[in-house]
Amino acid sequence: MSGPRVVIVGAGVVGAALADELSERGWTQITVVEQGELPRPGGSSSHAPGLVFQTNSSKTMAQLAKYTVEKLVSLDLDGEPCFLQVGGLEVATTPERLAELHRRAGWATAWGLDARVITPAECSRLWPMLDESVVLGGLHLPTDGLAKAVRAVEAQLRRARARGVSVLDRHEVLDVLRTDDGLKVTGVRTDQGDIEADIVVCCAGFWGPKVAAMVGMTLPLTPLGHQLAWTTPVPSLAGTTDEATRPILRHQDADLYYRENFDGLGIGYYGHRPMPVRLSDVPGVREAEDMPSVLPFTPADFAPAWTESQRLLPDLGGSAVVEGINGIFSFTTDDFPLLGPSAAVEGFWVAEAVWVTHSAGVAAAMAEWLVEGHCSTFDLHECDVNRFESHQLTPDYVLTRDCQNFVEVYDIKHPLQPMEHPRPLRVTPFHHRQQELGGMFLEASGWERPQWYRSNAALVQHYPAPTPDAWASRYWSPIVAAEARHTREQVSMFDMTALKRLEVTGRGATAFLQRVFTGNVDKSVGSITYGLLLDEDGGIRSDVTIARLGRERYQVGANGALDEAWLTRQLPGDGLTQIRDITAGTCCIGLWGPRARDVLAPLTGADVSAEGQKYFRAQQIQVGFVPVTAMRLSYVGELGWELYTTSDQGQKLWDTLWAAGQEHGLIAAGRGAFNSLRLEKGYRSFGTDMTFEHDPWEAGLDFAVRLQKESFLGREAVLARREDVRRRLTCLLIDDAGDTDGTTTYDQPLGKEPVYRDGACVGHVTSAAYGYTVNAPIAYAWLPTELSVPGERVEIGYFDRRLHATVAAEPLFDPEMKRLRS
Repeated sequence: MSGPRVVIVGAGVVGAALADELSERGWTQITVVEQGELPRPGGSSSHAPGLVFQTNSSKTMAQLAKYTVEKLVSLDLDGEPCFLQVGGLEVATTPERLAELHRRAGWATAWGLDARVITPAECSRLWPMLDESVVLGGLHLPTDGLAKAVRAVEAQLRRARARGVSVLDRHEVLDVLRTDDGLKVTGVRTDQGDIEADIVVCCAGFWGPKVAAMVGMTLPLTPLGHQLAWTTPVPSLAGTTDEATRPILRHQDADLYYRENFDGLGIGYYGHRPMPVRLSDVPGVREAEDMPSVLPFTPADFAPAWTESQRLLPDLGGSAVVEGINGIFSFTTDDFPLLGPSAAVEGFWVAEAVWVTHSAGVAAAMAEWLVEGHCSTFDLHECDVNRFESHQLTPDYVLTRDCQNFVEVYDIKHPLQPMEHPRPLRVTPFHHRQQELGGMFLEASGWERPQWYRSNAALVQHYPAPTPDAWASRYWSPIVAAEARHTREQVSMFDMTALKRLEVTGRGATAFLQRVFTGNVDKSVGSITYGLLLDEDGGIRSDVTIARLGRERYQVGANGALDEAWLTRQLPGDGLTQIRDITAGTCCIGLWGPRARDVLAPLTGADVSAEGQKYFRAQQIQVGFVPVTAMRLSYVGELGWELYTTSDQGQKLWDTLWAAGQEHGLIAAGRGAFNSLRLEKGYRSFGTDMTFEHDPWEAGLDFAVRLQKESFLGREAVLARREDVRRRLTCLLIDDAGDTDGTTTYDQPLGKEPVYRDGACVGHVTSAAYGYTVNAPIAYAWLPTELSVPGERVEIGYFDRRLHATVAAEPLFDPEMKRLRS
């Protein structure tokens, strides 16, 4: 027996797969605990319809699905397959959906899946029951198909048992046992006795929140009922003896999906009202009439689905719904799973809100994470359970968002589309001033953040700009262009409050940051350092800016809650260092542009000249009556400062700058202009341009790795990765720049589009925006090293067309950094 003692709570598709994956890696001191009776214990896996559509806007989710398919295809149970690879077909009945299918085909291609948009006639050949007259086209993936979940569970548990894993069904977990201080797990208490463990992994499905609560952990997960109906025999399927031969089918315009079931069909429906379920109302596995995860069918909710199904598949007119269920599935606030360790209790892990589609992939990722201490095969930053802000864990928020995500599960979503409710949740001290200026607000981590300001409409005539296509212009205005160009020529204020701010203090603060950070923070008070947080494998955990504000006091400009959780886990445990989130109590204004010093200098007695405060230096100053931490930084590539103060004086800071700046042409500018300006300067955005799967050499951030330091986390691994750089984050300029007279539009990628060379997909777009200073659409993309050379030509797949682009040297704007240092 080897490895730590592990208890896996739940033997559904995730728990069974995790037992298999962990034992395959050599961990065999594993006990799987399941409250129900195997092989069909009564959770969501027991009734899951099993449709596996791999296409997803998230690369990670698509890769998890791809792994699941590949694994299940290789499994059988007593000669019976665990996956029926019949393919997948998504049909469009509206022009908008057809365009979306082209976009989805681009994602699939970018993520390495074989996908093709096909004609109505081809759809009809794959699914003869379709009414070809109502179908405009379809998306076909031959590797999609039907997972036989119950078989897959048993097949994987058998393999795990053969390696020494113990599987205990009919054991209900009553508590998670911990040390006296509550900080580390020691096992679980079941209704049949205690089981010792060093690690407890919660794979309990929609019961996950109940198990996590045993260690004080909140999971933003809601169980919701979802309709699945089975029909009587369909005339055109009469005599069919195979369970399924045709592709699984999705009709997303009507929130429907279909699968063959011998001579009948299974029909799933998301168009009904949300049906949230309170865990306290779910019967126990021993009390449930059938299984706890199955609620009574509600025919009235299904009536619109049956009507629409007969329109799409006229042959259904000769059959009827014979039975149905409202099966319980898990939904989360952002549609991603909940994976990873508890931030507060050592040894407690979760793998929750995982559907059959991603189950084996999630298990492989979790096994690698547990055994190796990190996961290099899959980029899990979108799935990490510690990604949430505190407001995103409140019961009302979780219920509201989870129900809305059920409603929108098949909706066509724009990349910039904000949640509509509940809002507003977090507002800056300047929010009322921004409303007065006609701010058009989107949302970021709950913050209301202006995209542009209607008060700047008059600037449009001075700064004409080309108009992007209809899709790209949904959350765009010509005001964005005007604000960007005005910032380059005069001066603007940007609301930077949504940036996560952490304060690191204590006698061990310097030593701690030196150990986890690639840069050198042990410099004079007032120094600012940009650098990276690396994982043990040399992958980028985050990019951060650290300002030394005192001998052992630092302000860290971070990227979100994940950074705080990760840094907290790295603390040595000696109590010498403290980390505190100061975001809510502070605010930040970016004052940027050639006239920024003209605005700031008269308001303070501090020396803010080029020599008095150099680039990447911080100082405490007074701006009028407001104490401010002024950091000479700029994320838009212009002279200026990030000005921080406490929330109670934020509006006063805004008003002071605003009044003083009017004679210098000061405006407020939004996130649309900001994104354009930062791409012209080549500044990366973590989570978009680079993530856990990338390293500094690939991402063009090698300057942030101070190899002169003898030691920092990930140093040896990142050094090794330097010798094998096969891809690079690359700047592209798109040929079609549009015109400014409004007669034509130009195509503007928004991210995640495939990139082609000689007809083959070679990479994908990360960030994109129009560069109003360079007068061209910009896209950053991951490309093979040999194609990342300036002058190389590629094509970007954008819906059903290809855009010609050229690799450009970066940065596109002010490569000598004269404006920043002026």
